[in-house]
Amino acid sequence: MKYLLGVFLVTFFFACDNTPDAPVKGLVIAKKDVLPILGNRDIAENGDTIYPTIPDFAFINQNGDTVTNADFEGKAYVADFFFIHCPTICPKVTQQMLRVNDKFADDDNLMLLAHTVDPKRDDVAALKSYADKLDAKTPKWHFVTGDKDELHGIADDYFSVAIENPDAPGGFDHSGRLILVDKNRHVRAFANGTDPDEVTQFIEDIKVLLAEK
Repeated sequence: MKYLLGVFLVTFFFACDNTPDAPVKGLVIAKKDVLPILGNRDIAENGDTIYPTIPDFAFINQNGDTVTNADFEGKAYVADFFFIHCPTICPKVTQQMLRVNDKFADDDNLMLLAHTVDPKRDDVAALKSYADKLDAKTPKWHFVTGDKDELHGIADDYFSVAIENPDAPGGFDHSGRLILVDKNRHVRAFANGTDPDEVTQFIEDIKVLLAEK
């Protein structure tokens, strides 16, 4: 992705039901060859800049193990939101996540985290079967389920969306984004997970992030 020096607005959204893009507002600070930190920034009383971070979470992965922020400590990761019975974008997005997984298979500094938006059907057994079909292994790639409200609520922190909607295909509106999070829990980049060309650039963004000191 090309980022301008200074501050600009991020406005990108992609939902499962192909509704028009809704704006996601955030301030971006960028330097040459450095990815921006996305999100609305605050200024502390001492003048320090405070960026939004992914909050603490605890979900259950395809092996039945609890997954928390501690499992990603000191590592970057790519997150997405999906559900197994999704009739529209999820298969495409998962294939792009698989590209990322394969590209960085030997790099322990990058992990993947896929959140189901349909925990009622996507229980541990269903996620295990789904992950096995992709040959997705932990600790590299976690598929997680848990409390629906917590899963849907945390999507906002990823500049994503997960909403139960009986009128949407499969019963859920959700983003097709791939989201890159750094070791400090900051969102640094994202891509439309249904667009292979965007994901190709996203892979380059991952390389830039992993090269940071």
